[in-house]
Amino acid sequence: MTQQGSAKREAKLFRNNRSQALHIPAEFEFPGDRVLLHKDGDRLIIEPAPRPTLLDFLKTLEPLPPEDWFPDDIDEGLLPLKPIDL
Repeated sequence: MTQQGSAKREAKLFRNNRSQALHIPAEFEFPGDRVLLHKDGDRLIIEPAPRPTLLDFLKTLEPLPPEDWFPDDIDEGLLPLKPIDL
């Protein structure tokens, strides 16, 4: 990615089905495959999309039903069979 204040460069606009697309030169390349767009007057601002956090991912998961919390066939060799005095 370039630093703010770098030289301007003309880019090619083209059609992709019913959308207008922009060919971004390699020196202006963004990481990832998504960007955020917003307009400021006549200017179109393109910014890298924020990377999802672990919390964002966890919010997409469905909770497990209680019957899946513990397996039915727990290996008793892994569990203490006698109480432990702490």
